[in-house]
Amino acid sequence: MGLGYDRPLYILPFDHRGSFQKKMFGWPGALTNEQTAEIARTKEVIYDGFKAALDAGVAKAKAGILIDEEFGEKIIRDAVSKGYAVALTIEKSGQDEFDFEYGEAFGEHIKKLNPTFGKVLVRYNPEDDRTMNERQNKRLKRLSDWLHENDYKYVFELLVPATESQLASVKGDKKKYEQEVRPKLMVRSVHEIQDAGIEPDVWKIEGLDRREDCARVSEAVRRDGRDAVGCIVLGRGEDDKKVREWLAAAAGVPGYIGFAVGRTTFWDPIKDWRENRIKRDDAVQRIAANYREWVDIFEKAASG
Repeated sequence: MGLGYDRPLYILPFDHRGSFQKKMFGWPGALTNEQTAEIARTKEVIYDGFKAALDAGVAKAKAGILIDEEFGEKIIRDAVSKGYAVALTIEKSGQDEFDFEYGEAFGEHIKKLNPTFGKVLVRYNPEDDRTMNERQNKRLKRLSDWLHENDYKYVFELLVPATESQLASVKGDKKKYEQEVRPKLMVRSVHEIQDAGIEPDVWKIEGLDRREDCARVSEAVRRDGRDAVGCIVLGRGEDDKKVREWLAAAAGVPGYIGFAVGRTTFWDPIKDWRENRIKRDDAVQRIAANYREWVDIFEKAASG
């Protein structure tokens, strides 16, 4: 199987676990069976929104979901049976350092569900803790090798959180960090991760305000013959306006093949439905409309 994935890829992510449990439901700590089932039912509303968007015209060949096993096993099995692209999240939720959700059994869990992609979320700053970065990279290379040996694709979500000294260098201005510091750090991170033998097929990349920064990240991702490797823009829970800006900046840049926008798509409709302000079907239709809007923005900006 060749490295890379360069077809359009429009992902609806709802693999959120700890943050979803605490912020949407207000449930800290271990869940009861009933609570677990309620979160799973809520995720089915999001999945129904995805399917409604396909029914309304989003191309199945370009669409996909990102989901977790804990609350989404039933959804994964249905999506795989219908031929949708499915990315399965593999990391432990809410940790600063990447580790496998199911430890040494990670491969068994992937094979059991047979998704298109294995996905990891990784916090990596080249100027942060070197020892931790090296520990993460060993695990991430192991996963990279396993996925490709077993004919799965690899989605790598790269977050580059600021160190205290980096924030201090811009006088604590987070927006300035995002615009002036983070883009260069992202390129360095991509190079270091590749040099550690980790080979994602798709990089899930934090949004960038400037098109030229998108181009630099894409060049890093595709360097040294990785011509088919793609980038997708993640939404990071930002508001609609910011997501639109990020999609418009990235669309049409060679190597950018789509997006993965989750909370901005589903959070408000799900919250309104849970608080009995709207009916379930209204939530489904609003999620579908939001997802379709991102597709339209990305495709229009790419063609224009």
